Amino acid sequence: MFWYHEQTQHSYVSVRSNPNQLDWSSQPSTYKNYPDSYPKRKLDLENEEDNFLYHIAGLTAKKSYPGFEYYLRINPSAGALYPNELYFQSRGVEGVEDGVYHYEVATHAITLIAPISEEEGLEPYLGYDHAMEGYLFLVSAIYYRSSWKYKDRAFRYCLLDAGHLLGSIEAAALLKPHAVQILYTMDREKLNRMFGFEEREFFLSAAMLAIPRKAQKIDAVEFALPYVEGSGTFEPNEKIMRAYRETMRLEGCRKALNAPRFDYRYDTLKETIFNRRSQRGFEGGAITKAQFSYIMEMITQPVLSDCDEEVSVYAVLNRVVDMPLGVQREGAYIKYGDFAREAGYLSLEQYSLAEKGAVTFFLTSKARNYQAMYQKAGIIGHRLYIASNYLGIGCSGIGAYYDEEVNAFLENDEMVLYTLATGR
Repeated sequence: MFWYHEQTQHSYVSVRSNPNQLDWSSQPSTYKNYPDSYPKRKLDLENEEDNFLYHIAGLTAKKSYPGFEYYLRINPSAGALYPNELYFQSRGVEGVEDGVYHYEVATHAITLIAPISEEEGLEPYLGYDHAMEGYLFLVSAIYYRSSWKYKDRAFRYCLLDAGHLLGSIEAAALLKPHAVQILYTMDREKLNRMFGFEEREFFLSAAMLAIPRKAQKIDAVEFALPYVEGSGTFEPNEKIMRAYRETMRLEGCRKALNAPRFDYRYDTLKETIFNRRSQRGFEGGAITKAQFSYIMEMITQPVLSDCDEEVSVYAVLNRVVDMPLGVQREGAYIKYGDFAREAGYLSLEQYSLAEKGAVTFFLTSKARNYQAMYQKAGIIGHRLYIASNYLGIGCSGIGAYYDEEVNAFLENDEMVLYTLATGR
């Protein structure tokens, strides 16, 4: 087991002996804004391309509480801390100047941070020697936004949330004619330096929604951006940075060549993407067998990727009409019985979610490529959100659980990556 994963496990004892004490005076900002000296353009939601970008990472709602308020986004995030930032290269996209952009969530704008010519671009840093027409997305993490609350375990959440952002790109791309390919092969070190991240931010993955101009060779664009603050406050975490550095390079990757096939109606999907929410708790209602089968079909579609790691999907069936209670792995029962209460306990005793939900999911893996493996779990989790909400069913991601006790329950020794619950 990867040392970082083992050292950041939760147990019944650890969560009680090492409770997080939050310093609210150092709470980081969840927004990164480049100075006004950079060219910026507000998104026009009547414009097709701008609307597409908005459906990846836009703000969708505001929550107000006594003394503070915060905004929700299309993509979910653990604790609504949103550690991930979205950058993209646009080439040959109507109405968008060719260049490298940052998506500025707070102002619904895109910021041009580096222009590109027809002969140069980011493609070589992602393994391409020819121009790609369309979008090349880059997903980064400003880890202190998450480590402020979740301490050493925050790298897990940065990866899961990055997977959700990749899943958000995948979902929004269903509104367009081409499939998204996820890319983990990238020159992270060079890109981190070019973008001026100074080890406070780092790239995790990329996604391509583009077609090749095979006749046009391309050179790597070179630029050196100054550091731009992305969290306001910061405290370094060497364990997280070590884990990041040690998992940057890929080993023995298998490419996934088959594109997923989703069964969504365009208008309903668009509304689902915009209105997606995390369920705060369930009331114990059941879902139908057909709904469960539909959800399983959607979340187990292939992930088009250059490093497709195996992630096991376990489903604890608590309340599915005309289906026995029990635990399934990849669609087959591995044991029968009522395990709803145990699922709630294993999910850090979040009984209103994992016990009251109709189905509780545990995602595990024994893969070698940690970043790719964990982000795939986030992609699957985002698919679960979309499929559930599309059917009018609630969904909630649960990033905290008793790791070793989950292993004992599932009777495996894989790394536990994610827990989610869906229901009414």
